[in-house]
Amino acid sequence: MNKLVFCCFIICAVSITPLARTPTDVVQHKPGPLVRDEVFRSSSLSRDMHYRVLLPAAYKAGGRFPVLYLLHGLYGDYMNWDTRTRLEEYAKTLNIIVIMPDGDDSWYTNSATVASDKFEDYIIKDLIAEVDGKFRTFRDRHARAIAGLSMGGYGSVKFGLKYPELFVFSGSLSGAFNAAQNLDTLRSDFRDRLLEVFGNTGSTTRTDNDVFTLLNAPHSGPFPYFYLACGTADFFLETNRSFAQQLSSRKLEYEYHETPGGHSWDYWDRELRPLLRAVDHSLNLRMEDLGVTQKKLHSR
Repeated sequence: MNKLVFCCFIICAVSITPLARTPTDVVQHKPGPLVRDEVFRSSSLSRDMHYRVLLPAAYKAGGRFPVLYLLHGLYGDYMNWDTRTRLEEYAKTLNIIVIMPDGDDSWYTNSATVASDKFEDYIIKDLIAEVDGKFRTFRDRHARAIAGLSMGGYGSVKFGLKYPELFVFSGSLSGAFNAAQNLDTLRSDFRDRLLEVFGNTGSTTRTDNDVFTLLNAPHSGPFPYFYLACGTADFFLETNRSFAQQLSSRKLEYEYHETPGGHSWDYWDRELRPLLRAVDHSLNLRMEDLGVTQKKLHSR
């Protein structure tokens, strides 16, 4: 069922520069989920890439688990979701492996101008295989979700559209859905990087990575469930409204939330909890399609 949800809470949006943390092999903050930092060799990028893992407390007992990939925003890194939000607290009761990869400032796209920057292939071809090989996951789209904020929101929705066979859920907070369209003309501070990634207006890379074009392109099989949220004071509000309208016109399964707030960590932290609830609900429903329930997780 399509749902358009407007909530009426008031919050003051504060822009905060992402903080950095010195990487460690294992970071255990307090009782609850286990946090690990991993490094692997990406064949698509021909270099080592970092990612942070949040393992559910139940992981130690055995069994297989669904996976949520959380993508960071522009100028961020793989530690942001863990260091700038209360992710560990919110995820305490979830039996989900959370993967937070480093995406650089790539817009999660194979660059139009730098041949070696194949960041889409890195996520789709390398990272998923790395995670499924190293951790006890269910290797099925019904047990795999992806979400992100800003640049990462754009990336997660793009991947949901381009690879619906891989993801059952695609979520976005403050998604920059006009990244491949005209964002370079609207935000001069993003222009150089956007031109490097997507090329000039009219390039094939822009067309191939425009979420509005992808949404209306022929496809086989079902799309994932789309979850969108954006603050009413966010620069990306209009592009979020436009994308939600397109989902509605296509009669696809989605929900869209507008709540007061801006493009800030205050907003993303507040909206992370309902996003995680939606991920958990969607994965549980789809896992039932595989004949797997939470009670059976540890028997596999």
